[in-house]
Amino acid sequence: MALCTIISLFIGFIFFRAPTNIQGLQSQMFSIFCLMTIFRQVVQQVIPQFVIQRTIYEARERLLKVYTWKVFILSQIVVEMPWNSLMAVLMFFSWYYPVGLYRNAEETGKVTERGVLVFLFLWLFMVYTGTFAILVVSGFDLPEAGGNLGDLMSTLSLKLCGILSASEALPRFWIFIYRVSPMTYLVDGLLSSVLANTGITYADNEFLTFDPAFNSNCFEYMKIHIDKHGGYLLDDNPTSNCQFCPISETNQYLKTVYIICNIGASLLSYWLYWVPKKSAGEGKKDK
Repeated sequence: MALCTIISLFIGFIFFRAPTNIQGLQSQMFSIFCLMTIFRQVVQQVIPQFVIQRTIYEARERLLKVYTWKVFILSQIVVEMPWNSLMAVLMFFSWYYPVGLYRNAEETGKVTERGVLVFLFLWLFMVYTGTFAILVVSGFDLPEAGGNLGDLMSTLSLKLCGILSASEALPRFWIFIYRVSPMTYLVDGLLSSVLANTGITYADNEFLTFDPAFNSNCFEYMKIHIDKHGGYLLDDNPTSNCQFCPISETNQYLKTVYIICNIGASLLSYWLYWVPKKSAGEGKKDK
């Protein structure tokens, strides 16, 4: 609880009330990235608890046949749900409002709807984190082995989710990782919910300044480019020192920038490693 709350508050006040200029949008985007780094720490906290419960089950319930291994795995996933939900609530209020992300929805008049959507994405993120932790440790005896695999996969997921580098800039193999990583789609959904359909107000040092050619004014010179690529001019009429904004709304900015699967894979991994298998000879004897 302290991990999710304190880190979310820390991120929220580092990027406190980020504006909607280019630097502000980058700050809002990186606040989402920083929030996603909780993923790794939560996974490392869940793994040892699962190993303890599994050891007890293997030594007692499984030998007495109180319930099957499938029930054990699913119960471990279900019991994490209330805690995941509570953590999602704390993270939402500790991060969403200090950063001022709700202000992006004021232009569209959908502050409540977009706030609920962001919360649901955070809840999915926490549920995904819990199921991922069980997945990576289900096939290992030692928690350290599962932790190492979790570290590797979480690092790849975070670094290749599209925030640090756009997919177009990645080599072919890493594009594959980018597309199969669920973190990519969680981040995509959060960015769309937080930043979409909002106008951009440029800071004075973010305008592109130039002189138009062919004895034309700023609008005549830039009209074709604006129609094709977007952006806007601070003033259409001057014949020198034109001030141009390449991006006019956050949708243009966004263009530059698996829970069920985890549960099924956790069951398969546990079955492969922990459930005794009958040999071919034993099967013939039974017949």
